[in-house]
Amino acid sequence: MAQAVDALRHGWPIRVGDAPVLLPVETAPLRHATSAHLLVSAARAETLRLTNQRAAADGHSPALIRAAEPLTLDAALPVADPALDNDNPLKGPFKAEDLTWRADAVASLELARIAGILPAFMVGPDPAGEAVTLDASDLAAWADPLNLEIATRAHLPIVREEEAEIVAFRSINDMREHVAIVLGDQSSDRAPLVRLHSECLTGDIFGSLKCDCGPQLDAALAAMSAEVAKGGWGILLYMRQEGRGIGLVNKLRAYRLQDTGVDTLEANRRLGLPEEARDFPLAARMLDLLAVPQVRLMTNNLEKVAALQSSGVNVTERVPHQLPANPHNARYLATKRDRAGHLLT
Repeated sequence: MAQAVDALRHGWPIRVGDAPVLLPVETAPLRHATSAHLLVSAARAETLRLTNQRAAADGHSPALIRAAEPLTLDAALPVADPALDNDNPLKGPFKAEDLTWRADAVASLELARIAGILPAFMVGPDPAGEAVTLDASDLAAWADPLNLEIATRAHLPIVREEEAEIVAFRSINDMREHVAIVLGDQSSDRAPLVRLHSECLTGDIFGSLKCDCGPQLDAALAAMSAEVAKGGWGILLYMRQEGRGIGLVNKLRAYRLQDTGVDTLEANRRLGLPEEARDFPLAARMLDLLAVPQVRLMTNNLEKVAALQSSGVNVTERVPHQLPANPHNARYLATKRDRAGHLLT
């Protein structure tokens, strides 16, 4: 898995199970390679006015399409990237074909998401190059939260609470390192106030107004500090799952699509990526390693509650965590409420 993700980021070919050799359209350096067949997402196939012969339930499902004649990588890129549609409105003709290696294709698109690239491949390119090979089953083993362990921990005084500890978590399979900020006395009998916070570079660091991530982060730490003052404690799990799990570059691509009028979830779909790809059971593993069996969870997202409960963490209370909207994120917050099922209180 690690070799395959590295290969995709370098633009090298992969082969998953019985699938043909696949060359990532976005990153491949062999721009002279050609193929008449492309593996894209079902959402992208729909945009190209194609109907997958096995209808997909979501836009991240795979679709195999064939062009009238072989495409170069430069010609395939506008087919793969919806952000280029205005500059390249005329594409095709294409035909949807039956996908006999569906499980391997699903794994290939998921590999692209993990690598943070567009989910689009040349199928059986010429030249193909030497491919990194793996099985679709390798994906599940790679994503097993039990691979995560505590790497180190240290005292970390922060603005909100001088008596805080930072705990770093690392997996043998993943280059991302997650952290927990623990505030207060961990020997307290009270269940800690816990917040699952997914990394947001634009909001957490640069103060982006397009989302509420930065204010949520600060407000969560403030609430935990207030909890410490009352004799309790808190844990902020900072999880490296940028852009709801699609990665920074693809999140910024989604921003560009949002500027054309689509909402957050639809932008992800048009990119051929999941509307929600975060790994919440990973948070349960972090809490288990911290020896925390029950929590008071700060969230308006019931999926987080259900994920922790199903992974063995007892959520004794859901604590609402809502910040005021601004003119730039009002639609974003409405989308979370109306389409993602987030609660207001």
